[in-house]
Amino acid sequence: MKRVYNFYAGPATLPLPILEKAANELTDFNGTGMSVMELSHRSKPYDAVHSEVISTMRELYKIPDNYKIVFLQGGASTQFFMVPMNLIGEGESADYILTGSWSQKALKEADILGKKTNVIATSKETNFDRIPKEFSVTKDASYVHITSNNTIFGTQFQSLPETNSIPLVIDASSDIFSYEINWKNVGMIYAGAQKNAGPSGIAIAIIREDLCKDKNTGIPTMLRYSTHIENNSLYNTPPTFSIYLINLNLQWLKSKGGISSIAKINENKAQMIYSVIDESNGFYKGHAQKDSRSLMNITFNLKTPELEEKFVKEATAKDFIGLKGHRSVGGIRASIYNAMPVEGCEKLASFMKEFMKNN
Repeated sequence: MKRVYNFYAGPATLPLPILEKAANELTDFNGTGMSVMELSHRSKPYDAVHSEVISTMRELYKIPDNYKIVFLQGGASTQFFMVPMNLIGEGESADYILTGSWSQKALKEADILGKKTNVIATSKETNFDRIPKEFSVTKDASYVHITSNNTIFGTQFQSLPETNSIPLVIDASSDIFSYEINWKNVGMIYAGAQKNAGPSGIAIAIIREDLCKDKNTGIPTMLRYSTHIENNSLYNTPPTFSIYLINLNLQWLKSKGGISSIAKINENKAQMIYSVIDESNGFYKGHAQKDSRSLMNITFNLKTPELEEKFVKEATAKDFIGLKGHRSVGGIRASIYNAMPVEGCEKLASFMKEFMKNN
């Protein structure tokens, strides 16, 4: 069996043990004689999976009792409009901090709905190379929306912003479960699973109880958070196999010592690569400012596009896959989510040193 080092931003690498377990159970899950994909979502064998993933998530993420967990379809992009549709009431507004393409798309969906929005900070003028430090929250805003980690530009909030008790809504698609959360001002966390939690095609939403009540009429049943909360994400047939894989991923994370342990590992992995960049005398130039650097997505450029192309070609030959940067930034992007093994970062750092020496 050949396995490469998968540095794609998403869908991203998954832990090998959970892929192997899923493969072993693909045709016969827990002696049922059926795949999880074939089980009724109302059956006892699937109910055990569904219950376990919710309880394990609460345990690992230390989610307070007054938060509800739901699984939704459509990825994080559907949440871009479900959030304002459900959380901004008549005559209300919401604040947005813009730190990249995904936060811009979230704002766009709120604007399409005709909701009043306020951009209270942005780093667009410097091509999103930093997390804005100064902003003022609008009094009585329904929420403050942020994208906690920016896959394209390689920036990340180093701590959650203070919102003066206004609910913080976090798109955590690319760094969910990678560090511990202070739930103090958090109103909601949502995430597409395909980067750090599981496969594509499913979103996780963790919502504070006081935000779960319907503020608006005229919202279709399937687009109401209350629908999914009241039915434990079983109003319609959920993506059962995806939920099963999220459960396996959380069990793997638990076996690694939990979120506090994986956070330390992530810091160590990122430092291996950032150190090469910082010590290269300009051969490698990081896109993100140092105080805004992401631990999930490391973005950098070389001196010429030709040299970057050579880097990607030689890296691919050594089974480092998915390193070409997004067109907005160019250059190189190494995505090193929870499932990227330490060995992968060690070998990439070694390759970067060798490439610099030879060029």
